[in-house]
Amino acid sequence: MVALTCMLMPEGPVGQIVEVAREAERLGFHRVWIPDEGLAARECYVTLAAVACATDRVEIGTGITNAYTRHPGTTAAAIATLDELSGGRAVLGVGAGGALTLDPLAIERTAPLSAVRNLITVARSLWSGEQVNTTAPTGSFRSARLDYGRPDIPVWLAGRGPKMMELAGELADGFIMSYMHKELIGDHVAAIANAATSAGRTRPRMAYMTLVATTDAQLDQVRAALTFRLVDSSPQTRALIGLTDAARAELREALASGGPAGAAHLVRPEWVTQFVIAGSAAECARELNGLIDQHGLDEFQVSLNDLDAGPETLATIAGLIAQ
Repeated sequence: MVALTCMLMPEGPVGQIVEVAREAERLGFHRVWIPDEGLAARECYVTLAAVACATDRVEIGTGITNAYTRHPGTTAAAIATLDELSGGRAVLGVGAGGALTLDPLAIERTAPLSAVRNLITVARSLWSGEQVNTTAPTGSFRSARLDYGRPDIPVWLAGRGPKMMELAGELADGFIMSYMHKELIGDHVAAIANAATSAGRTRPRMAYMTLVATTDAQLDQVRAALTFRLVDSSPQTRALIGLTDAARAELREALASGGPAGAAHLVRPEWVTQFVIAGSAAECARELNGLIDQHGLDEFQVSLNDLDAGPETLATIAGLIAQ
């Protein structure tokens, strides 16, 4: 049976996030991800530590962090410490970094593929107790060593471009397809599988993340969630929905001035259903389970931005999968 995971956007108080995470564990969710969104939300490692102390079984991870806002050695140490605190439940989720996180900090996303590769390789070396000496634009090391860490801490990648998917097939334990255009899911699964085969590895676990909307109000909420994801989307995705360079630039400018809520009106309603599961409960169950079966997906990850509705939403998703 497909594993259920959830991404809790830490836009509310840490205590509320912890309560939703505890409910996810009670409902049988396998993993709770907390995004590292810089100034746009609560600090992810503080939040993850609070979740670790309040739960017993659920895995916890950065969903996702990047290779720019922290030195990769700092990230490796933070994940190893979280793993120790949680009794071996930590997961590193990493990606190239998006506009919502990097733009307010005036950080340029330089050579993202190399930056992510460097983060993964040095983190695994440090967790294995190896001495690291390397030079990289996003973090160099001189006789660096970490005297704690679990060598097999899982590493998941998230991304929208073909090169990041190739890297996932080569190095990652899992890949998160976040708000992926539904027509592209099969192509992306195949691309990652092919990259894994070329590297002599088995295919990473595949997770599909989106929002399930059974009401018009939930559909409207998706528009804000799609803003920064559309800004960072691949040329193939932009072509599919007709997102022009001018419209993309307008979205980016609105995000900079008003955040996702201030840019939501620029996301056309007809775009929304191409990225989310929407309809009645029965229709959503049929479409979601059909996508899981069709593409051989290992996990479904629900994106949860409304913490007040968190427990209800998690229960709904668990019921849809059960159908």
